Amino acid sequence: MPYLVLVRHGESTWNAIGAWTGLTDISLDEKGRDLARKDGEVLRNITFQIAFTSKLRRAQQSLDEIKKVLGNIPTVEDGAINERDYGRK
Repeated sequence: MPYLVLVRHGESTWNAIGAWTGLTDISLDEKGRDLARKDGEVLRNITFQIAFTSKLRRAQQSLDEIKKVLGNIPTVEDGAINERDYGRK
């Protein structure tokens, strides 16, 4: 059976302080990396043919942590799925 799995990025340094990130390219914090690896564990029994990620670092880092659990998955990066632009902080 085919699956569509949507995973939000792990906690970023700005998420930790309650700030909106929008298109600001913020990295994950250590908690975010850990949460992404846990997401990988939850997804362990699903075989993925492809993964899509935005061009933003936090999404790419989350997928990298998931891939540490699941193994290599062909990946497409596309700015069309970046978070919305909320303007300047």
